Amino acid sequence: MPIPMEDALDEQVATARSKAKLLRSPGRYLVLSALAGAFIGMGVVLMVSVSGPLSAAHSPWVKLVQGLVFGVALTLVIFAGGELATSNMMTMVQGAIRRVISPVNALAVIVGSFVGNLVGSVALAWLVHAAGVLDVVAAPGAPAPGLAGLTGMLTAKMAESGEAMFFRGVLCNFLVCLTVWMGVRTRSDAAKIMLIFAGILAFVASGFEHVVANMTTFSLGLFEHVPGDTLAAFGHNLLLVGLGNLVGGGLLVGVAYAFTGRRTAPPVTGADSVPAPRAGEAPLAAPAAGNA
Repeated sequence: MPIPMEDALDEQVATARSKAKLLRSPGRYLVLSALAGAFIGMGVVLMVSVSGPLSAAHSPWVKLVQGLVFGVALTLVIFAGGELATSNMMTMVQGAIRRVISPVNALAVIVGSFVGNLVGSVALAWLVHAAGVLDVVAAPGAPAPGLAGLTGMLTAKMAESGEAMFFRGVLCNFLVCLTVWMGVRTRSDAAKIMLIFAGILAFVASGFEHVVANMTTFSLGLFEHVPGDTLAAFGHNLLLVGLGNLVGGGLLVGVAYAFTGRRTAPPVTGADSVPAPRAGEAPLAAPAAGNA
């Protein structure tokens, strides 16, 4: 059974406070956020590698398979530990609303984790390029399905309008932050993993846009010289998708549950209440503390 919403929000607020304190150690924070970027990048590489042959065969199951495997990425972030910008968009907004941190501190954590995620994503993309993972072919002279899958993915992303990027970013982080929020409300690690894979399946198979995943995707495209992938296209995508992710995670989930999960005044119990006097009777005094 999920823990009460109020308790989950209290945990999120405590987490926001801890993240703001951790930012005072820039080196540690950079490493944790770079790791998170690399973990998400591993999910991208896995997704491209396993779906590439399906794309080459024009299989209708490509998006479903991509969604089924990408949950590995968020599982690594949550269980190994890392600072992910997209989930921080929810957590830090909730901490700011509850006034345990300032809006400036909340923004600093989001921006700091974004920069660290980018560092980790680019580093992982370079390692994958150096390893030649996407260049593996089934037979001499045959096209590399991984590279072909990456090219197709980037071509589709670069063809999106700015409006589409933004709103796909909104929908993506709405689902990602809901996934994280549901994980906070359960104590079972097995349940957390199931929730992660279900939530990630929904966003990937639907074709939504995750800014940290795109960091690795576009970086791989630059290293592999995918036609049309430029630094300008990379930056344009990160800006619009990142803003969409902020709205989806920070506003649609963070603000919504900060409002609905707030604690209200406890109801008056029978032991603490004083019955109204009947006509002609003197009012009863409330029992003194410590008396039976």
